[in-house]
Amino acid sequence: MNLTQLFGIHAVQAALDYSPQKIRRAWVDSQRQDVRLRQVIDELVKLGINPEKTERKKLEKMADGKNHQGIVVAVELPAMRSEDQLKQDVEALTTRPFYLVLDQVQDPHNLGACLRTADAVGAHGVIVTKDNAAGITPTVCKVASGAAETVPVYQVTNLARVLRWLKEQNIWIMGAAGEAEQTVFQMKLDMPLAVVMGTEGTGMRHLTRQHCDFLVKIPMAGQVESLNVSVAAGVLLYEVFRQKQLA
Repeated sequence: MNLTQLFGIHAVQAALDYSPQKIRRAWVDSQRQDVRLRQVIDELVKLGINPEKTERKKLEKMADGKNHQGIVVAVELPAMRSEDQLKQDVEALTTRPFYLVLDQVQDPHNLGACLRTADAVGAHGVIVTKDNAAGITPTVCKVASGAAETVPVYQVTNLARVLRWLKEQNIWIMGAAGEAEQTVFQMKLDMPLAVVMGTEGTGMRHLTRQHCDFLVKIPMAGQVESLNVSVAAGVLLYEVFRQKQLA
């Protein structure tokens, strides 16, 4: 069984809400008794999981020194979904499709951060490539802070084929490219949309770029040439989210 540890009340609550059957063990701060933590503990007990009272120093070690808010749980890693599942889920949508596509993004920290943002903006899922790309790992789950449990991750073997299929479903494909003529803030984005981000450093592959309906860039006023891929994804996804809120 492939387990990872989640920590913090928000991440644990997400696991309780979306995949309680995957929680295997729990540890709580023996000195902490606040209401929010008590509520999470009560939910765990209802599942038949009795959290082990633990010293704060041990929890800090389990959480790699990060803010654990008095709780750590061991959970099974979320499963990656397939291309067939993606097609089923797209066809079942009753709201305007909104996806993030990562073309060979290899850094698990970037994938985790992208999942967290995808959850925040209400994206329906993140599509990743099978080759030369990060999948769901303990590091991804920790960085995602619960979003790996809430946002479906679809692993596909042929991204170009998937993009063609998405276009057949009347989903527009928007690619991020520094040399694009239009900025993301100049585009009207109130349509079914898949936002495509390329790998760190080199961007989208040529074939992926060919399948985009249009390209956008993020305006840069400083000296650096580009943003980290997860930061850039956050800018693009939130602009789509902002326009959806105004519609």
